[in-house]
Amino acid sequence: MAGHSQFKNIMHRKGAQDAKRAKVFTKLIREITVAAKSGLPDPAMNPRLRAAILAARASNMPKDNIDRAVKKATGGNDDTEYSEIRYEGYGPAGVALIVEALTDNRNRTAAEIRSTFNKFGGNLGESNSVSFMFDRLAEIVYPAAAATAEEMFEAALEAGAENVDSDDVSHVVSAAVDDFSAVRDSLEERFGPPQSAALVWRPRTTVPLDEEPAGTLLKFLDALEDNDDVQMVSANFEIADDVMARLTA
Repeated sequence: MAGHSQFKNIMHRKGAQDAKRAKVFTKLIREITVAAKSGLPDPAMNPRLRAAILAARASNMPKDNIDRAVKKATGGNDDTEYSEIRYEGYGPAGVALIVEALTDNRNRTAAEIRSTFNKFGGNLGESNSVSFMFDRLAEIVYPAAAATAEEMFEAALEAGAENVDSDDVSHVVSAAVDDFSAVRDSLEERFGPPQSAALVWRPRTTVPLDEEPAGTLLKFLDALEDNDDVQMVSANFEIADDVMARLTA
């Protein structure tokens, strides 16, 4: 499936991005801060905080760092206010993008995102200019070794999930946004903590890219993700595995 092929590509790229650990930790701490301030400091009672801590653990953030971030956010020692902003537009080769950011300075972030789009020949659009091309859903990922495809499908269905895509790399469970916490908690009880669990923008259709435009797009995505304010980038591209292997060799 196109979306599944793209998922594997993104995971491959994520491994390279995780090498920039300090930058990754900065983004994760910012999400933990916002999540902790938005509800109770107990992750068991705050689904967003629980998801943020799960993401931090998946990126090998030390427990002390996580605890300090939660304590600072809820102890009244951090008066920084972050705004959640979504940018939409088109990048190289007409690829549609949704950029989600957490910022303490809207003007700065907007200028930087617009500059990055312009640098790579993209066009930043208005709100909802491309989001209609994506579905907003919950995505819970387990490594293939966590269960057989049949076991994961049955457990996910029983938990209230909508779909499961399994291959030799992973199980990708999809659920409605409102069912995110219930499905994640049910699967975690049976299979342990997932590899990742988040609300995502999944493209309804994808744009296949040859090597040259794919290389330009990956540089564009790296430039966006290099911005400390950018938390997540979603795009509707598809790059064949052999092309991705050459580009990331």
